[in-house]
Amino acid sequence: MSAAVERNRRIALAKLFEPRDLPLPRGVTSVCSAHPLVVEAALRHAAREDRAALLEATCNQVNQEGGYTGMTPADFRLFVERIAVTVGFPADRLILGGDHLGPNPWRKLPADEAMDRAQAMIVAYVEAGFEKLHLDTSMGCEGEPAALPDTLTAERAARLARAAEDATKRAGRKPPVYVIGTEVPPPGGATHALEELEITRPEAVLETLAVHRSAFTAAGVETALERVIGIVVQPGVEFGNANVVLYEPDRAQKLVSALDAMPGLLFEAHSTDYQPAQQLSALVDGGFGILKVGPGLTFALREALYGLDAIRQAVAGRTASPSLPSILEGVMLADPGHWSGHYDGTAEAQRLQRHFSYSDRIRYYWPDRQVLEAVERLFAELPERIPETLISQYLGRLYPEVVAGRVAPNARDLCLAAIDNALAPYRAATAQR
Repeated sequence: MSAAVERNRRIALAKLFEPRDLPLPRGVTSVCSAHPLVVEAALRHAAREDRAALLEATCNQVNQEGGYTGMTPADFRLFVERIAVTVGFPADRLILGGDHLGPNPWRKLPADEAMDRAQAMIVAYVEAGFEKLHLDTSMGCEGEPAALPDTLTAERAARLARAAEDATKRAGRKPPVYVIGTEVPPPGGATHALEELEITRPEAVLETLAVHRSAFTAAGVETALERVIGIVVQPGVEFGNANVVLYEPDRAQKLVSALDAMPGLLFEAHSTDYQPAQQLSALVDGGFGILKVGPGLTFALREALYGLDAIRQAVAGRTASPSLPSILEGVMLADPGHWSGHYDGTAEAQRLQRHFSYSDRIRYYWPDRQVLEAVERLFAELPERIPETLISQYLGRLYPEVVAGRVAPNARDLCLAAIDNALAPYRAATAQR
């Protein structure tokens, strides 16, 4: 990590952590999930490391209209705080963020209406005490191109920043920090096979910053500019339905060099799910001080639940009916809205993607009543102490932790351990050396 990148990182992370009196890590893992087991695992993970926990809700998950989770920002805060109390995580170490805040949930509407709703959403996030806001107005609305010019994106971002600043004053809240960026990866990963990604050009990053400075000044929110801590760029990191593109530091050298001309700013890396620890560490070395992860954690949870379902069948000596995968298949077919536009190919190919895609569109269905009841039934029908040999057979990655006595051989703890395993590379990449 160069001296300039190190200086920028410390300045930006200090603004994010303020007023918490905690040692600044090399980088921060941003957990983007609304699944209770993922949130619990993330909080336990942060508690063990004696760190703050950054948890982010996306605009589609959580908004003033409920999102696909049915939660408003205030609901999400209460949801997380209740889990924090359960695990004994200090409330003052919790940092909540909003991801992709903009018109995305309403992009099929005319721009004026979509932006009105986006503005109401960001006010709701501020009023609920969210401290980190990612402004994402890069997508076109009804009648607009899919990608907008930088100037229009910046103008809309400035409008949302103005709404957030005004709401902060009215609510007497701590002013939030902001992340901006016009080259934003799609929420939840790509929808097609990936070969090689085009890395953001350094001059494009500098132009993004310049147009946002101009737009924020024109909107009368110059003070918000002082709290812009990061920019979202494409460093050559992404995952599709069937493959993952790994970070190559040499290809991103020119992009990283742009940080020398942006004092006090870091890069925020989206779609880092499934990157090995070596790549995550290299991202942090390159100034990507915030690493976002979401689908990779629910993917690990799904693997554990499907393994537990196989263990249930082995214990029973017969095929459990109905199985958890079969229930999920029925629910997804009955309500295809969350996956049908993301998976293609033959009927069989789509079936496999519904359950095993890296993009993990199955995560949208865990809150469904039928699925919740199926998971509860699965947990109830498993032995209180699952035989180690079956854990070795069906949950092999967790077997060493179980035999070493670090993970209890019960269904719930095995699920938490699977999520924690997915978080482990982030711990290694962001820890101080």
